[in-house]
Amino acid sequence: VQLQACGGGLVQAGGSLRLSCAASARTFGNYAVGWFRQAPGKEREFVATVSWSGDSTYYADSVKGRFTISRDNAKNTVYLQMNSLKPEDTAVYYCATGRSTMAVRTLRDYDYWGQGTQVTVSS
Repeated sequence: VQLQACGGGLVQAGGSLRLSCAASARTFGNYAVGWFRQAPGKEREFVATVSWSGDSTYYADSVKGRFTISRDNAKNTVYLQMNSLKPEDTAVYYCATGRSTMAVRTLRDYDYWGQGTQVTVSS
């Protein structure tokens, strides 16, 4: 499975961005997808995840209420809508998928990773 993340950019604090993650495999719709992020000098951390059907989602406490993950399996695409962005959201954002159908939150649950897209939030 190849994943292509896009939609990052430079935005002012309080602004919004929508990230997209497009997959090459038609089986993409059978598995959970997660978004993670990694800031300079920090470990990669969980942001959000959605189950294969889109019915179940989980968010990191730091983004809850501001970010929304969704998916369109007909388009093999998962989205991350990011609102009320803060400077501390600045990071490279990665999408990932694996073999779980349920929404899972740890890195080891994911086998396939996209190349990442940079999000920079200025104060």
